[in-house]
Amino acid sequence: MLPLRVLSPRQVRQVSSQLMTDSSDCTTRSSELPQPYLLFLGDTVEPGFAKTAYGLRDWAPDICTGEFALPSAKVSTGLPALNPAEARQAGARSLLIGVANSGGVLPESWVPALVEALEAGLDIVSGLHMRLAEVPALAEAAERLGRRLIDVRHPPKEIKVGTGRKRSGKRLLTVGTDCALGKKYTALALARAFTARGIDNDFRATGQTGIMIAGGGIPMDAVVSDFEAGAAEMLSPDSAPEHWDVIEGQGSLFHPAYAAVSLGLLHGSQPDRIVVCHHPGRTGMLGTPGYDLPSVEEVIDLNIRIGSRTNPDIRCAGVSFNTAHLGEQEALALMAEESRRLGLPVADPIRGGEAFERLVESCLG
Repeated sequence: MLPLRVLSPRQVRQVSSQLMTDSSDCTTRSSELPQPYLLFLGDTVEPGFAKTAYGLRDWAPDICTGEFALPSAKVSTGLPALNPAEARQAGARSLLIGVANSGGVLPESWVPALVEALEAGLDIVSGLHMRLAEVPALAEAAERLGRRLIDVRHPPKEIKVGTGRKRSGKRLLTVGTDCALGKKYTALALARAFTARGIDNDFRATGQTGIMIAGGGIPMDAVVSDFEAGAAEMLSPDSAPEHWDVIEGQGSLFHPAYAAVSLGLLHGSQPDRIVVCHHPGRTGMLGTPGYDLPSVEEVIDLNIRIGSRTNPDIRCAGVSFNTAHLGEQEALALMAEESRRLGLPVADPIRGGEAFERLVESCLG
C-alpha cells in the first residue's frame, strides 16, 4: 500500500472566505464545521460510495475520531469503530455522513442512527443533495435537542454572476480528462507542498469532501449554471500578489453530463496554472457509455483555449497521474515516458518523489 499523504494541521484548519451553509437558512457562515468528526458509513457495501469518508481519513485524520456503520455495511476506513455516545466522549463534535451515494439521497434506514447521534450531543454534517431538515424525524430531534443540521452541498444565496474582472494573487486549478480520477487529491497535495516550501496558499474546496476537509468552500455542482463563474470568483477573491489559491477542480470539459460545472469553474477561477489529472488505462467516460476518454493533449489544448478568455496568461504546469492500479516500477516508467513525450512534468502526487517535486517547481515557476 502506498503511504498516505496527510494534510498538515495548518492546511486542515485553513478556511475558505466563503464557508458552508446551515440548512436552517442557507446563508454563508464564517465559522468552521464542527470538528472532530465521527464518520458515518451507513449501510454502504461499495467502497466507491464511501469516498467522502476515505478522503477525510486520508487527508485529515487528526479531525476524525472514528467510524460508525450500520450492521449491514461492508466497508471500513480502518478507524476505531465507535457509537455516537462513545465518539462524543472521545471529543467528536459532529457525525459526518461519509457516503456519496447515487442521487445524493438519505435512506430511511439511516434515520434512527442519525437521531441517535443527535441525542448523543453531535451535530450532523452532510454532503448529500437531499437536505437534512427535509427528514421530519431529524428536524424534530435537532429542534428538540438544540443540535445543528449542516448541509455543505448547498451554496450561499448571495452569489452574483461572473464579471471576468482580473483579480490579484495567483491561482492554480486542477482539471481532468474525466470525473473521479484525482483532482481533489492533486490539489490537496500541491497545497501541502506549497506550504512545505513556505509559499502562502489556500486550498479552495469546490466539492463536498474538499469542503469537509478544509472546513469551507462552495459546492460547485449545486450552483445554478448562470452563477458558476461568479461562485468561482467568490471562492477565490483578491489576495496578496504572491499568494496562491489552489482550487479543487470538478468534472471535465469533455464530459457530456458535467462539462458545465467545469467550464464555469475555469472561467471564474482564472487560473494562472492548470494541472491536468488523468487515470492511465481508463478508456471511457464514467457513467456515459459510448464516450471515449479524451487525450491529455486534447484536455490541455481545450482548457488553455477556453481559460485564456479570462486569463490570457494561463498555462499548463504538468500532468497528475492516478497510478494506484499500477506497480511502482510500471508507474514510474510510464510517468517518465509520458513526461518525455509531452514535454511536461508527469507525477503521481500520492507516490511523491522527484517527479512530483518537478511538478511543484513547474507550478510555481
